[in-house]
Amino acid sequence: MRSQVLRPPYVYRWAVLIASTVLLVALALQALQPDPVVADRANVAPSAAPVRKPAPVAPDVVRQLRTTDKVVALTFDDGPHQDYTRQVLEVLADHHAVATFCMVGKQVREHPDVVREVVDAGMRLCNHTVSHDEQLSRRSAAAIERELVEASDLLRDAAGDDVGIRYFRAPGGNWTPTLEHTAARHGMRPLGWSVDPRDWSRPGVAKIVAAVRQNVRPGSVILLHDGGGRRDQTVAALRILLPWLAGQGYRFDFPG
Repeated sequence: MRSQVLRPPYVYRWAVLIASTVLLVALALQALQPDPVVADRANVAPSAAPVRKPAPVAPDVVRQLRTTDKVVALTFDDGPHQDYTRQVLEVLADHHAVATFCMVGKQVREHPDVVREVVDAGMRLCNHTVSHDEQLSRRSAAAIERELVEASDLLRDAAGDDVGIRYFRAPGGNWTPTLEHTAARHGMRPLGWSVDPRDWSRPGVAKIVAAVRQNVRPGSVILLHDGGGRRDQTVAALRILLPWLAGQGYRFDFPG
């Protein structure tokens, strides 16, 4: 039998067939390999959702000095008054006592000379708003800002730019986080109290004295008034209370 000889066309056809088969196999293998970009993405942790910062904690209202020593902080609200504030200063000087005066802006505007006397006597100033609006906590943030900023401006105009205004006291003690944060943003510590003899109601000298004696403790912040009405009872009670407190071993300091 004569052997068949493959002619060139068949050789080329086999070569093409083999090449095509190899190419298809290579493509199939490549398809089975993971996409490196996809693989890289799979290995990357998903982008974290934006973390919301917790709302800042409102600074604590100072109602008590952090001490177990016999120290008290005297505070006077609603001045300055041209008569009563000066009388309070005289009593404080007689007993080597210091106090913080929480002043109302409209009073500061009327009696800037008294503000300077308070500062010259070594006392500290506290912002008590412009108008003493006891509903201020319900006002808008912009209204609160205006009350605090204007009161501080009036105090600085009266006492000098270099005088620190370290505290803010809410009218009526009606605190909200907005009031506390606004005060803190302007460098003032919210100032409350722990002893309130309600001298503003004019209950009589004896009742004012008795209320302080019964409630005072080491670190007490005592609320009294040198403005906002007749304060002769407060001045008279102060003349009794300061020597009594000193006799009990108490010293006088500033809040905070």
